Amino acid sequence: MDSNGEYSAQLLTVSEIAQTLRVPVSWVYERTRRRGFERMPHIKLGKYLRFDLTVVSEWLKTMREN
Repeated sequence: MDSNGEYSAQLLTVSEIAQTLRVPVSWVYERTRRRGFERMPHIKLGKYLRFDLTVVSEWLKTMREN
């Protein structure tokens, strides 16, 4: 999110983030339903989930350290 509160990064769909991470779509959905720090960061746009690759990368880095 930039200083104006707008997203400057392209938001990825569930399929796109799964393809980027080389995991099944079901894995992505399962991670978005978890609680706490294990929950994959996402944005809900109505019924649609979107992912900021930079934020997801930081999340993965945190998961690797724990």
